[in-house]
Amino acid sequence: MQNQRVLVTGGAGFIGSTLANRLAANNDVIAVDDTYLGTPENLDDDVAFVEASVLDDDFPADVDVLFHLAALSSRNMHESDPQRGCRVNVEGFVNAVERAREEGCETVVYASTSSIYGSRTEPSPVDMAVEARTAYEASKLARERYAEYYANHHDMAMAGLRFFSVYQGFGGNEKHKGEYANTVAQFADAIAHGETPELFGDGTQTRDFTHVSDVARACELAADHELTGVYNVGTEEAYSFNEMIDMINDALGTDIAPAYIECPFDGYVHDTMADASAFRAATGWEPEIGFEEGVELVCQPYRDE
Repeated sequence: MQNQRVLVTGGAGFIGSTLANRLAANNDVIAVDDTYLGTPENLDDDVAFVEASVLDDDFPADVDVLFHLAALSSRNMHESDPQRGCRVNVEGFVNAVERAREEGCETVVYASTSSIYGSRTEPSPVDMAVEARTAYEASKLARERYAEYYANHHDMAMAGLRFFSVYQGFGGNEKHKGEYANTVAQFADAIAHGETPELFGDGTQTRDFTHVSDVARACELAADHELTGVYNVGTEEAYSFNEMIDMINDALGTDIAPAYIECPFDGYVHDTMADASAFRAATGWEPEIGFEEGVELVCQPYRDE
């Protein structure tokens, strides 16, 4: 993508800032964020930062491409305040898309979620039947339906990306998320500081861990190809939490065993893995950072201290 005027909502957050910084090399990029889960410290100097909520009506929207990543991004945030979750994740999505559309924007890439697949050891294809088990999942499915409306009624390119377990580490732009950061970041930080990481159950649960740089590249490709529809973004490989802990210990030169605790909530997803074939066919995207390399990147800043 080159010479485009771009808006990234949630642009000071973990994924949003990585995308905004990537695009700013060749584009005019505006990052809008209310700083709940993000911080302008994540952004490079050539990204224009605007502190605002996606529910506001005065942030810049005269853009060529909208990347809508702003969200309350976890189950627990939604369950504690479902009304707020709906306002931010659904009304905020419609507000941002509508305001950009009125300014002439025809290309939108937005974050959906892989959580809607539930627990599966087999790769999850985008065309499988899904259902909302949590308010968070309901809000993301609502986005997909509104995107379908904008594509059909307004002929806009509306690409929804279902991300799988995106991570980078506290040495990158993920630190501000704290307790809501990916488990890779949290466990690596704990072990690096001599603390015992706590795993739910027996640690055999698996995730398709996808590095944030591959996700940012996927977002850009979705816009470049002016895609419409829903696509998975994941590595098509799954690793257990026990394997992750072993990799972190190897990378840090430590030997800290995890503590196994009972999961504190119902409906915990035990396994995830993407079927990213549709997105690969549409864009040629392939993940460039495998999980072992990704863990090394997460741990590198601690070795440099």
